This record gives sequence, structure tokens and C-alpha cells, in this order.
Amino acid sequence: MARVAYGAPRSSQTAADLKRTAMASRLEARLADGSARAGVVGLGYAGLPLAVELARAGFSVVGVDTASDIVSEINSGRCSVPDVDARLLAELVRAGRLRASSEYSELATCDAVSICVPTPLRKTKDPDLTHVLEASNALAKHLQPGMLVVLESTTYPGTTEEAVLPILAERGLRVGADFFLCYSPERVDPANPEYRTKDIPKIIGGVTPACLRMGRAFYGRAIDTVVPVSSTLAAETAKLLENTFRMVNIGLANETAVLCSRLGIDVWEVIEAAATKPFGFMPFYPGPGLGGHCVPVDPHLLSWKSRQAGYEPRLIRLASEINGEMPRHVVDRVQSALNDAGKPVRGSRIHLVGVAYKRNVGDTRESPALDIAALLSGMGAGITFSDPHVAELRAGSLALDRSDLIRSASEADIAVILADHDGVDYDRLLEVAPLILDTRNALGGTSAPHLLRL
Repeated sequence: MARVAYGAPRSSQTAADLKRTAMASRLEARLADGSARAGVVGLGYAGLPLAVELARAGFSVVGVDTASDIVSEINSGRCSVPDVDARLLAELVRAGRLRASSEYSELATCDAVSICVPTPLRKTKDPDLTHVLEASNALAKHLQPGMLVVLESTTYPGTTEEAVLPILAERGLRVGADFFLCYSPERVDPANPEYRTKDIPKIIGGVTPACLRMGRAFYGRAIDTVVPVSSTLAAETAKLLENTFRMVNIGLANETAVLCSRLGIDVWEVIEAAATKPFGFMPFYPGPGLGGHCVPVDPHLLSWKSRQAGYEPRLIRLASEINGEMPRHVVDRVQSALNDAGKPVRGSRIHLVGVAYKRNVGDTRESPALDIAALLSGMGAGITFSDPHVAELRAGSLALDRSDLIRSASEADIAVILADHDGVDYDRLLEVAPLILDTRNALGGTSAPHLLRL
């Protein structure tokens, strides 16, 4: 039988293996002591806070973003991401620790690169990996031996190894030997004053044990707690479970709110009473619907992957349906309240108080206020809004500029609280608005004949 040759002679293989081992040791040391050069692709709500923390930890950081206005803003020491300390950002830019670029070629000299680009859903609720694939293909052109790549974008289980790895390995570099690949989900909670990027434990999984070791060294330098898991699959699924857990429990709270409304029970009182149990219960609260970039989106990624595996995730689907019906429930409550006052929706003036998707942010992505405004406008109502964090609202064909809270509420037939921002004069609102529907319990503890709760 003829001998089959595998690769180069043994002495050459040994030399190559020794070279890879030395390269890996140097990379791990540079990551651990902060002397490495780091890159971050995508400088939005997740990428920029990470870039700042990496720079603060000692790394020399270059951020890459295709939006030229974001690049210019960062390089001038300014920041539009609320969770980033603008003063710290300016200091890091002045010190040369952090800069931004629109050129992927800047990543060629990096030791580690984190990809933090969006992963939206298509209209069919299937995952859209366009941004992840574009970033991976652009990075692959500049991938160097000894580089660590970490995908942080929230995505379905399997993305790292099924979609990103083949692109990076296309030139023949071997994962775990020539380069290293991990998945570590972003876990940013916008406007959370207690937990920021550095304080939130960092889950990480590697394609190989060597990959995981590099990832732990990298993030261990900048993040207080690193949580290693056995694989990229486990890390991807853990992130989806976190937000699916929230979505399902909010769905239960929303369904309870609808039920309590039918029975004439105060749902907020019920939840607070149940929350006094010191074990076995965690309070979740109802609202006008889900919004933002994570909770309404991420469970669909898990559902999609589950269906690919032949299992229909019924609980996730049902919770999504319940949450999706909440804007219509709010509109029904508005219609009922106006009807009790002898007024139709058509021709009524309705003022929306807070239109961001959650408290104390200016983000209207997936905000239930968009659907509520569009539905009420379509029924013939005149819509105004006030929000200290949002200057303009676009909901379908409806285009509105922010108005004054007190003046608009006093002129309206009903005011609807959709986001319970701090700093809003709710006491004055209670005085001037003829009717109020409070969907967030912003006026909790207050009782008045013209105040209705979800």
C-alpha cells in the first residue's frame, strides 16, 4: 500500500507547531497585560462603551464604523451614546488611546477585534446577518496570524461557527492555531445607572480551548467578571435565554393586566402584593408593549433556530403574541375612556407622554408608542407628544415634533403615559389633564377620578 503524505516532514511540522505555540503565548501575554492593540467594529450602543472600557484598561483601541458622522464625532472627543462618559471619551481620544476610522484596513495591526454590529430581523421574523457577514468579510481581508476575533452581536445559536468561521478560515488559517475565535454577547442595559459594561459579567465561549483562553485574557483585562462557557453555542444561547426570559415573563404580566382590567382589579396592587413573597416570585410589570433592540427581537432568533431543529417553541410564540397585542389593548382603553366621557376617538386630541421604548432613554426603536400613535391617528385622533429625550416621532405617515407637556396635556381630551421618564412633572400633569391613562404606573399611589391605569 502506498504511503499517504500528510503535510510537511515531521521536523518542519514541529517547527511550525513551536512557532504557533510561541505566537499564542505572546498574544495571551499582550492581552493580559494590556499592551495589545484592540479593534472594535461597530461604534453604537454596545461597541462604543466596549471600546472605551478597553482603552481605559490600557489597550490601544481603534474603532471602525461605516458611518462617517460617528467617526468624526468620536475623533473630536464627542459622544452621542448616552451610557458613555463623554469626559472620559474625550480624555482617551486626547491621550491617543482611542480613535475611530471608517477603514477596515486599520484592523490589520490589531491583536484582538470585537464585532459589535446590529442583527435585525427580516419582516418574516427570520434573522438578518447582513451586517455580521459584511463585517466578517471585510475583516477577513486583513486577518493576520495570531489575531483574536470575538463576535458580540446577538444572534442565533451556531452563527459563530457556521457563518463567521468559514469566512475567516477561507485563506487557510486554522482556528485555534493560526487565529482564535470566540463569541461573547453584549449585555448592555441602556440607562441603567448601576450596571455598565465594566460591571456586567462577560459570558464567553471559544471555538477551541485555546480560543477561550485568549478571550478570557482579553476581556479579563477590562471587565470585572468573565464567565467562561464550554462553547460558542452555549454563549449564543445564554444571551437569547436572558431576553426570552424577560419577554415571556413580561407577557405573563401583560396578560394579567388585561385580565385584571376585565375584572376591575388593580394589577399593580396585585403584583406588589405577590412580590412580598421572599422566594419563588420575581416581579415583572406590564406596559403598553415591548420595545428596544433586544427583548422584542432576540426571542425570534431562538424560535427560528428551534424550528430549524424541528421543534416549535410554543411558549415563546404565545408570549410574543400577547406582548404584540398590547398597543391595541392600550388603544381600546383610550377609546373606552373617551367613550365614557361622551367623546369619540375621531376628532379627539390625544397627548402621548413619553414615546421612547423605556424609561430615561431617547431610543424609539420598536417602541410601542409608534404603533399606538399610528393606530389612534388612523382612527381620526389628533396626536401630540412630549418626551424629554425624544425630539421627533415618526410613526408610519405620521411625523410629529415634540410639544410642551403641560400646554398640550391641558388642551388634550386624554393624556396617555407610555414611558415613565424621571424628571417629568406628573403632579402638574394630574392637575391639567382632563383624563389620564397611565400604562406604566408612573402615578402609583395616586387616586383620582380622571386617572385610569392599564
